[in-house]
Amino acid sequence: MAPPKHIVSAATIVLNEKNEILLIKGPRRGWEIPGGQVEEGESLRAAAIRETKEESGIDVEIIKFCGIFQNISESICNTLFLAKPIGGEFTTSSESLEVGFFPLEQALEMVTWTNFRQRIEYGLNDELQPFCVEF
Repeated sequence: MAPPKHIVSAATIVLNEKNEILLIKGPRRGWEIPGGQVEEGESLRAAAIRETKEESGIDVEIIKFCGIFQNISESICNTLFLAKPIGGEFTTSSESLEVGFFPLEQALEMVTWTNFRQRIEYGLNDELQPFCVEF
């Protein structure tokens, strides 16, 4: 099977009742929000929920669609949703070495990849939504 010409991913900003954000620590990129590639025949919303569960153990309910980040040169579309936790327990996987909820200011310091920090900032700013960031 030929590799896809375009990659579509779905990620979530998960905020708990204390307004803390869910982060996972990946083996390559460090701390980030959960998310990953949308599978064939899967909706964006379902992919966001599945990826969050797979990477963190947390079940979520999608609250809203925030926007899209499109990497034109790499043909990648990253979609972003806001969600709230509705169950589950922290678990790690090969994609997440550590998992936790963190205060927003601390989380933004922990996320060292600039474009991942930008996703959180845009996802939490209602005035920018829905957004379509092309780079």
